[in-house]
Amino acid sequence: MQYSFTWNQLSAVAGVTFWNIYFKLVKGSIRAPEVVNFLKNLRRHLAGRKLLIIWDRLQAHRSRLVRDWVETQGGDVQLEFLPPYAPELNPVEYLWAHWKQHDLPNFCPKDFDQLSAFARAKLKRAQRRRTLVAAFWKQAELPF
Repeated sequence: MQYSFTWNQLSAVAGVTFWNIYFKLVKGSIRAPEVVNFLKNLRRHLAGRKLLIIWDRLQAHRSRLVRDWVETQGGDVQLEFLPPYAPELNPVEYLWAHWKQHDLPNFCPKDFDQLSAFARAKLKRAQRRRTLVAAFWKQAELPF
């Protein structure tokens, strides 16, 4: 059977702590406003905690909009960037690999809404698997 996919792109932004996965699915590409929105939601969810955000060098992560928002957080949000071309250091890359290899292969949605619902359900399932979350950190070759 042949399928023709013409719907818009589904993108995801995520954060992996030592104990949980936080994510947001976005229709279209991840740009600076989506990153700021995700960080705002993360701050609300983890209220009262300081955040150290370690991420890759995606242009949206390095944008002026993101830097300006971080500066308004009074030092409660700190940004550190991984070296260029170092996906093996990023626990989120292991989340995406697991998601694509174990949860999404051979799934052929009828439309964009079905894809979004299925992808969201699989990420929520991963949130409940604490040993899986810990494995993403163990796979990453971080020095701490």
